[in-house]
Amino acid sequence: MKCPHCLHDQGTQVQVVQFPHSKNRNDENVLPGLWRAFHQRCPECQGDIIQMDRLPTTAPGSTPIAKFTAFPKAVSRPVPAEVPDPYRSDFEEACAVLTLSPKASAALSRRCLQSILRDKAKSTKKDLYDQIEEVIVSGTVPSHIVDDLHAVRNIGNFAAHPAKSTTSGAILDVEPGEAEWNLDVLDSLFDFYFIQPALSARRKVDLNKKLQEAGKPLIK
Repeated sequence: MKCPHCLHDQGTQVQVVQFPHSKNRNDENVLPGLWRAFHQRCPECQGDIIQMDRLPTTAPGSTPIAKFTAFPKAVSRPVPAEVPDPYRSDFEEACAVLTLSPKASAALSRRCLQSILRDKAKSTKKDLYDQIEEVIVSGTVPSHIVDDLHAVRNIGNFAAHPAKSTTSGAILDVEPGEAEWNLDVLDSLFDFYFIQPALSARRKVDLNKKLQEAGKPLIK
């Protein structure tokens, strides 16, 4: 998983704290088992990351029944001003819930991906899997985005989980790294469809201003 502060790879685990919890004071809502806190420090930005999980028993080999990131609560992924809604709001929400629920984050990012392929890549297919194939075959996106889109299907294991394509906004299980990868791919699509065209338009305005001052024909 990437560092939620700077998006570089997380550092190695440096500390684990374990503390049992058990029923007391006749509180039936407190279940026996074991909480664990994992502390990591990103080697790039020196940001602290604290993750927690809960084991149903203290027996060796128990499988965690709950796991979440306690700090930071949200992933730091600024969205450039050139990216409009609804893509912006879906992306921001997908980032905000990534550490709390990768399933919910992936659902939002899949929905955002489906929308941008339909609206900007002009895909006519209904399912996300078919949309990706249509855009890849069309040759309208650069090769690095083609590779990214291939990886969306492979990492998400769409063949084994077709509901990720047919019901892209549903809260479904995610493969390791899938939620983060979807956000990375959306970053690339935002750059291609919104940021670079906006930069090009600004450069054209600046150039035409200079050409006008020099009494030369403007670029149309």
